[in-house]
Amino acid sequence: MTRKKRRLMFVLLGLLVLFTAVGLTLAALKDNLVFFYSPTDVKEKHIEEGRRFRVGGLVEQGSVVKEGEVVRFVVTDLVNRLPVTYTGLLPDLFREGQGVVAEGRLGDDKGFIAETVLAKHDENYMPPEVAESLKASGKWEHGPPSPGQ
Repeated sequence: MTRKKRRLMFVLLGLLVLFTAVGLTLAALKDNLVFFYSPTDVKEKHIEEGRRFRVGGLVEQGSVVKEGEVVRFVVTDLVNRLPVTYTGLLPDLFREGQGVVAEGRLGDDKGFIAETVLAKHDENYMPPEVAESLKASGKWEHGPPSPGQ
């Protein structure tokens, strides 16, 4: 085998190892990606039951019902609504009319079963997709700036 052929073999072997490493990395990351959707996205896209994702929007006024540790509420983007069930302690900032991001899965009744709930007090701390979705609806405006801004 000549030096040129040997060098070509090493380059090809190196590329094969590189492509294998990239493929394995992408396959591992695919399982850990958590996508974010608004209630309208959840309604329009057919998300399979059991797939983990995040949903965000505003907690609908008058929708919070507490039954011991189980809390039921509705997340809305002011266009569509999605019922959410969460078991556990809610964050201190959680209240009706405030922004929320919940991570979990769709249940068999098309309700959302949250495993984690994050409460946000305005769109400055809200994922940009939620803030844009709410602003695009034309029914929500940014409130006065909080002190220190």
